[in-house]
Amino acid sequence: MNKSLFALVLLAACTAVQAKLAAPTEEQKAAAAAAKDKQAWTDKVAAFKLCQAQDRVAAYYFKTKGSGGKPSAALPACVDPGPYVAQVAATKEVGVADSKPVPEAGKK
Repeated sequence: MNKSLFALVLLAACTAVQAKLAAPTEEQKAAAAAAKDKQAWTDKVAAFKLCQAQDRVAAYYFKTKGSGGKPSAALPACVDPGPYVAQVAATKEVGVADSKPVPEAGKK
């Protein structure tokens, strides 16, 4: 009984807290998108460094064991993601000129 009452009170408190959260602004959405983009690039860099480390370990193994060189299966080469380039966020002015009517368009 005591646990169910505690769970009910906790559920009510969580619902009240969620109801008070404001919707994110455009700046917050842009910042979140930029952070997501940066994290994706960081993940690619980490995967590249891991690939390089695995290649070094495999090369050392085949060098010391002398089992005839490299394995028979061809593996893809490590792909360098390059330097981070931030995505440019579109402003509200993009496309405004295209949406405005041209007065001379209908005249002949």
